[in-house]
Amino acid sequence: MKTIFENQVRDKLIERISRLSEKDEADWGKMNVFQMVKHNTYWNGWILGTEDHTYRQAFLGKIFGKIALRKMIKDEKPLDKNVPTSAQFKVKEKTGDFNAEKIKWISLIREYENFENPRFVHDFFGKMSNKQIGILVYKHTDHHLRQFNV
Repeated sequence: MKTIFENQVRDKLIERISRLSEKDEADWGKMNVFQMVKHNTYWNGWILGTEDHTYRQAFLGKIFGKIALRKMIKDEKPLDKNVPTSAQFKVKEKTGDFNAEKIKWISLIREYENFENPRFVHDFFGKMSNKQIGILVYKHTDHHLRQFNV
């Protein structure tokens, strides 16, 4: 199973992120390429704990979160298209400094080499093991890069 904690996997994701262009268009979803990159910088910062985030599991997540997580990371199957995201990760602005966001995303991907965020609690899945986090981060990143054919 691919995980963000493997050097070769991180390197391949960074190479794919580097190929993104402001002209890229999505095959699915509502985000443009800038919004997708900004979404990923915020999302990875949340996982890594690089900013002051509040970690709390939603009520429905307490009921269904572990079941959904197991289903999502049980095999190599990519995440489904059009999976809804939490409101906190929706990017409203449609334009911005694309290259700066892309550089930030790459930097955050590199930070997984020394991952340690014991405070992390996923807003739906709840407390996760490092193994689960590694697989989820890989799948989330791959999902959005496939969304833009990269």
